[in-house]
Amino acid sequence: MSTYPTTPAQTVGPYLHIGLPWPDGPYAVAEGTPGAVWIRGTVYDGAGEVVPDAVIETWQADPDGRFDHPDDPRGARSYPGFRAFGRCPTDADGGYGILTLKPGAVPGPHGDQAPHIDISVFARGMLNRVVTRLYFPEEEAANAADPVLVGIEDPQARATLVARREGDGYRFDVRLQGEGETVFFDI
Repeated sequence: MSTYPTTPAQTVGPYLHIGLPWPDGPYAVAEGTPGAVWIRGTVYDGAGEVVPDAVIETWQADPDGRFDHPDDPRGARSYPGFRAFGRCPTDADGGYGILTLKPGAVPGPHGDQAPHIDISVFARGMLNRVVTRLYFPEEEAANAADPVLVGIEDPQARATLVARREGDGYRFDVRLQGEGETVFFDI
């Protein structure tokens, strides 16, 4: 019986940047949708350099805090053209943008979750995607009661999950490692 070497691990990139996006991927709603906001940011690696070939993927509730999914027995409300999902590759400067509607609070088993957007990041050199959340700065009371957000004891780490208001939307930079690293969840 012969022994074969272990097959090397496969990373999630860089080809995902080529194969996963589609033209309207960054639009969870169409441009001109009332109440639409942009979520924009930059993805940085552990050395603080931009990551020009990552993919950002978002998943969220509608403005009423409902999901159009069988696991949500309340069902989604009607928001024409809202698909609750976005996917955007980063550009040469590491930037991304998703046009969406701001979600509502989501009921959970340990109390209401503040309005948030779930974000997955796929990038070269990573064996798996990383998952984080974006919270909204004006939701101070909801954020202070959110069971996930308050479970992060370090205030500086917790702050990496709160976007900042900017222009026609919000800014949410992602730092994959190093100083100011974004909090990621083990799911």
